[in-house]
Amino acid sequence: MTTTDGISSHAHASDETRPLKVLIVGAGIGGLTAAIALRNQGHDIQIFEKSHLATETGAAIHLAPNANGLLRRLGIFAEQFGANPMERLTEYSATGELQREIDLTESNKKWQHPWLLAHRIDLHNNLTKIAKTATKTHNAIPLRTGSRIAQVDAETATIMLEDGSQFQGDVVLGADGVHSVTRHAVPGGQVRPECRGKSAFRFLVSKEAAVGDPITAKLVQHPGELSIWYGRDSRIIMYPTSHNTVLNFVMIHPENESATDTDGSWGQQGNLEKMLQIFDGFDPTILRLLGKADPQSVKVWKLLDMDLIPQWNYHRLALLGDAAHPFLPHQGQGGGVAIEDAISLAVVLSPGIQAAEVPKRLKLYHDIRHERATRIQGYSRIIGEDRTDEKQLDMYSFTNFNFGHDEWDNSTQRLREWTWNQIPNPYWRMPIAFGPMPGPRQTHLGVPRDGTKSKFTTASIKFKTSRTVLQNLFPPGRKGWRFTSPDTIAYASFSQTTLNNMEWLGGSGYKHIGLYIHGVEYVKDDGSVIKGTYLPILFESLTDPIVSGREELGMPKLYTSVDVYRRSSSYRICTGWEGALWGNFLLEDLVEVDPSTTTGALSGEADAGILAYKYLPKSGRANKNIPAEEYAIFDPFSKAMPTPRPQRVYTSNKASIQIDALEWQQLPTLYHVISRLAEVPVFEIVGAKLVEGEGVPDVSGAAPIE
Repeated sequence: MTTTDGISSHAHASDETRPLKVLIVGAGIGGLTAAIALRNQGHDIQIFEKSHLATETGAAIHLAPNANGLLRRLGIFAEQFGANPMERLTEYSATGELQREIDLTESNKKWQHPWLLAHRIDLHNNLTKIAKTATKTHNAIPLRTGSRIAQVDAETATIMLEDGSQFQGDVVLGADGVHSVTRHAVPGGQVRPECRGKSAFRFLVSKEAAVGDPITAKLVQHPGELSIWYGRDSRIIMYPTSHNTVLNFVMIHPENESATDTDGSWGQQGNLEKMLQIFDGFDPTILRLLGKADPQSVKVWKLLDMDLIPQWNYHRLALLGDAAHPFLPHQGQGGGVAIEDAISLAVVLSPGIQAAEVPKRLKLYHDIRHERATRIQGYSRIIGEDRTDEKQLDMYSFTNFNFGHDEWDNSTQRLREWTWNQIPNPYWRMPIAFGPMPGPRQTHLGVPRDGTKSKFTTASIKFKTSRTVLQNLFPPGRKGWRFTSPDTIAYASFSQTTLNNMEWLGGSGYKHIGLYIHGVEYVKDDGSVIKGTYLPILFESLTDPIVSGREELGMPKLYTSVDVYRRSSSYRICTGWEGALWGNFLLEDLVEVDPSTTTGALSGEADAGILAYKYLPKSGRANKNIPAEEYAIFDPFSKAMPTPRPQRVYTSNKASIQIDALEWQQLPTLYHVISRLAEVPVFEIVGAKLVEGEGVPDVSGAAPIE
């Protein structure tokens, strides 16, 4: 099928990375915020609005820090179009006795962003203007007014209008309010909003009119003041907006006292005299101020609530704002939570996302947002309950939960963690707060490294020595280690490798040198034997491979400086720490030979693999002798990926090994190691070679033996 916008119905099945085509149903505050934020992410947006004016109705809106901060991320500063700071909260009894007075100018400093009181229409108009205006990097967003949705196909991301036209995208966002059509396309979304016993009058009064009356002037003497008069089952909320020039009123009362046949939609005509009659028992001063309202502006609507929808997403459809969770107005968080929803969607539908990922990302959006929005809904219901003397509300905990949240940062972290969880067998090592660590085996997103083009130069000197001395370098007190041969002599190699063109190091490299003890075997608990070369110590010249090799593989790595002096016929290796040189290894009279004659390019010997011992202590002085992890490991050369490819090989008949233990003060953290290496006798140099080649194994085959 090809739809009216010319996009194939199978377009979203492609793995191609391209901007998503996002169809947003509803041009209220939530829908417009989502459109702007998603456009900023590089996606193609269309908005479908059932009204012809696409104008948000209502009077004023709280832009609490949790919502205002998100708008600011979009470059929207509500102060520029009349919003004023919330500076004071005053509570009265119905008859006008002062119950509580809180100066918020200091407490507002707790929040990263200011708490503002805005005119809802001003906010909506500015969102509309931004959406419909092209920027240097983004096109204007088409806003199709008079577009009533008849049906949504969540699986194909297709919407059908009442006039029969169809539009298909990669994702549909249902921001079509409390009487949502898109909600019905979500399983469990057939619930209907209903009035739970309360209605509200809403209107505006000029602050000038209040100030001009000596009797009512005292009610508005503080700028940015929100005042509430509490009756047993009714309440009056008043706060200013539009640079403190207009007073917004919300008059909550039992629904049956102003019963109408309306469905609860915004903008239903009320009756001023009826309203004054309902609130007749309240303070005469506030009633006098209410009487200044324009009778034609007083409107009433039922406060709608709705049972919980189990999920907000289905295939390529997601709901946001009142379409997902209608809010009672008792915390002023309905619009704010819709803004949070919009921002969360923009984060999870990140730039570069493939269309095939959309259903999973929308499920992630639901997982991120559902619990928080539902909890704030619950707070709003609690706050809206009729007042009794026994009821004590922890308003501070409600406020802290609502305000102390940044949905951009929260969703970014949740997306990050979700992405980490998609990695098959990721490498985790400290510090884990930053996610799986990149290293020689995979990127931080789990993509395997390519070591086929990495370069190596390995110089090895094999020598005859004392089996007893080498045997003393086995893990002390640990069973299972022995030499294959019972002879009193044994063989070992010092092998030094210089690595370059390493993908995981951005094309650079490092050096390492180790003592490799040949002819060792490990006897397992079941009696079977693993034979290989035992590696008691490997020094490296860079922190990154040391950390990854110790934690991921269990290799016995320490730091040393490694300086190589390459000449036409010689190769010298000097090792040290902070200028104190402890090792001097020299290969002279190098002669090039046929590469096909060499084996064991990296270890200096043709062994089955590397044997080592992993030991990590538990944390804390009290646990210093208790291992957190301890076992023998084996890295079989047969599993080496990629396989090293020698390209040039040189042999030397004149090689030497010199190790100077120095003093403890010169090698404060290495002396206990170097002094032991210095004890290893060199009875005879039996071979030395230099191998240059390509392809460096990632040592991913290293694993516990038992």
